[in-house]
Amino acid sequence: MRLLPSRVVVYFVLALALFEHGSYRTVWGKLTAGLEGLPLVRPAVSSLSRARRRIGAAPLWRLFETLAGPVAHRGQAGTFYRGLRTVAVDGTLLHVPDDEQITWHYPKREGEKLEFGYPLMRLAVLVECGTPAVLAAVFGTESEGELPYAHRLLSVLDETMLLLADTAFDAAEFLRDVAAGGAQFLVRSSARRVPTPAGHLPDGSYLARLGYGVLPTLIPVRVIEAQGTVTLADGTTRTEQWRLLTSLLDPAHHPAGELIKLYHERWQAETTYFSIKATMLDGRVLRSRSLTGIDQEVYALLTTYQALIRAAGDAAFTRPYLDMDRISFTVLLQTAADQVTTAGNILPTASTDLLGAIGRAALDALLPAWRRPASRPAPARTPRASTARMPDSTPRSPRPTPSRPTSRSSNTDLQPAHVGKR
Repeated sequence: MRLLPSRVVVYFVLALALFEHGSYRTVWGKLTAGLEGLPLVRPAVSSLSRARRRIGAAPLWRLFETLAGPVAHRGQAGTFYRGLRTVAVDGTLLHVPDDEQITWHYPKREGEKLEFGYPLMRLAVLVECGTPAVLAAVFGTESEGELPYAHRLLSVLDETMLLLADTAFDAAEFLRDVAAGGAQFLVRSSARRVPTPAGHLPDGSYLARLGYGVLPTLIPVRVIEAQGTVTLADGTTRTEQWRLLTSLLDPAHHPAGELIKLYHERWQAETTYFSIKATMLDGRVLRSRSLTGIDQEVYALLTTYQALIRAAGDAAFTRPYLDMDRISFTVLLQTAADQVTTAGNILPTASTDLLGAIGRAALDALLPAWRRPASRPAPARTPRASTARMPDSTPRSPRPTPSRPTSRSSNTDLQPAHVGKR
């Protein structure tokens, strides 16, 4: 314990999140590479493992709770809609090791005869749109669906927020609880829900009530019908009918066209998951082989991610009207890793530098501003074109400062379906 005090072990666990591809020895070497000349120990792998077990998950949980929260300043591009802070909720799955110490809690998936694949953990986060900072996160077994986890995030919402969510979160009980906390919501309805119009509005939307047979008091909502045109990478298109439910009932203050464009911001949650699962984990299975170790590792990943987003937020604050979508998370991650390896800026200086080396690197390597792709005619279909891949993401809607799409393989354009037809 004297050679590996708890604070050093916490640094080591955070470094594991930065260098997810490295072994314990490799990560320890990077953590101490810039400290040549000091009498440093080189602990055995077993000693590092025992040290991780000793500190448990609580310090990393506390670090994450300290860093979690909104990052955008008032009026920041892509975050605020008519004074409301837009946030998004969604869930994803992480792979955990196929180990007996794990599978009793995180069971493997089962087919008719055999188990298959790695055990799965469900992670749900509440994300601030436009930054995308994590406001809160919960995780646990896959057996619980996304909705129960999302309920555990509602305490973070308040009357200054507008929640965006997809069809998994259109349950009447969930929307009632969102509204009870003072927040507004804009949620895509599932196809099976067909609300009965209670009154048509000038912008083509209509009023309805939710919760028949479920809630003692029905929820008033506004329904916006929209047509989504999905353009695939090969130029082929298809049209889908979308139905949005919102607690913003006044079409004069919140026009249907604006809300349809705003709904694209829900994909900020997907951006967060891509940063963690693809950029940080690089698609790997979590390395920890105990339940406490897994909790510790997930909180370390979330803490590291949120610290980098806060560094990006500080950098964006120095450039008014800069869309944070132009800041590369890969640059943030690589620069932070370089700072750890070189032990750069570890000692306080006389002046406070909010920008720092990470922020400067991010601003020096801004991504290009995104422009909505121009529509193009679809090529002639061939028999093999029927196997064209489905779109893997939905680009964001235009903003005053355009943002970069998360994928170039498809484009989804939502338009009001009934504006002016009521």
